[in-house]
Amino acid sequence: MTQDLKEMADLVSLCKRRGFIFQSSEIYGGINACWDYGPLGIELKRNIKERWWRAMTDREDIEGLDAAILMHPKVWEASGHIAGFVDPLVDCKKCKERFRADKLEAEVLASKKCPKCGGELTEPRQFNLMFKTFMGPVEEDAAIVYLRPETAQGIYVNFLNVHQSTRQKIPFGIAQIGKAFRNEITPGNFIFRTREFEQMEMQFFVKPGSDMEWFEKWKEVRMKWHEDNGIRKNKLRFHEHGAGELAHYAKAAFDIEYEFPFGWQELEGIHNRTDFDLGRHQQFSGKKLEYFSEESKEHYLPYIVETSAGCDRSLLVTLVDAYRFDGERTWLAFHPSLAPYKVAVFPLMKKPELSEYTDKVYQSLKKRFRTTTDSTGSIGKRYRRQDEIGTPFGVTIDYDTLTNHTVTVRHRDSMAQERVPAENLDQYFQDKF
Repeated sequence: MTQDLKEMADLVSLCKRRGFIFQSSEIYGGINACWDYGPLGIELKRNIKERWWRAMTDREDIEGLDAAILMHPKVWEASGHIAGFVDPLVDCKKCKERFRADKLEAEVLASKKCPKCGGELTEPRQFNLMFKTFMGPVEEDAAIVYLRPETAQGIYVNFLNVHQSTRQKIPFGIAQIGKAFRNEITPGNFIFRTREFEQMEMQFFVKPGSDMEWFEKWKEVRMKWHEDNGIRKNKLRFHEHGAGELAHYAKAAFDIEYEFPFGWQELEGIHNRTDFDLGRHQQFSGKKLEYFSEESKEHYLPYIVETSAGCDRSLLVTLVDAYRFDGERTWLAFHPSLAPYKVAVFPLMKKPELSEYTDKVYQSLKKRFRTTTDSTGSIGKRYRRQDEIGTPFGVTIDYDTLTNHTVTVRHRDSMAQERVPAENLDQYFQDKF
């Protein structure tokens, strides 16, 4: 009977063993909540980013951007991050464990007892989540800058630049993929919450009054994108932000949530941010950020509908959702377009004549598909290794191949096998993908 992932530890182990994800600086004992992507992890991540980028910028109404990580400090004053990007923090005086006060139950806060060891908790204090650094040779207050906690502000401050250089008309969007940094109090659950992460954000600028229509459209588009990546529908849902959850800038907000082994958690946010962001940057910079419509001859500050997905979380969802175990083997049932390798080519045995034919097939296939080859161990062990890294198809060269020029194609999920003429492999896989 096929089972899904039950314990995150099983996935963490697989990711290290097969070269998806390693703990950062592991030989020095590691650094908390920072992770390195290995050879297979970076391929999977690149595939996710490319699918997102194509989904956004293949449209006529979305342009791309890559804004700097370091920005003028006033950007973060205008956005409200310096004053308001804080979490309440409490520490246990006994075990030194740290907690977000807003995530503790009311009884625990009232008792001031640590939920882990029963020790005394400190009074809550505000903790700013932004990483602070210094620009220039002297560490002085005038040179303080911040590592960006989100990529969106780089889009807002470039709204006029993109609009004027591309001559895009409202409604249009700006898409960006980039690193962001948050000094999280309670990171964890593998790469779900980290201090350094990558965001895939698109800000869609619309005329006020049409914002809720576009908000509903983008909700549908973004949910379908995750489903098209092979994520199971029954593991996805919308969560609407109620009055107590809405950010101060938001008119409406929905999260796309995924059911992880540790519960339903946010995967992506879709937000109606109104004209808050452009209004604040217009106020703090003194630069007019209004849009002029040639058709209606009116000036207005556009409203913004945001779609904000974490690349690392999308990758984690892809791994968790693809994880399968049936008691005998473990495999990753990736959507073929996301799999790090599409095809693996094997000689049945490590014999010169089989290896020579294998290399010829391998060299041919890798021109079009991300292909690997493996000749170490029994053919069964090699199949299992490819199953664990999610390779959809295996091609085996045997002695029959030398006489009739057909190969065995093995399907990862069903383990079904079929004979295919070697000369047809390119078209065969092209049709499959």
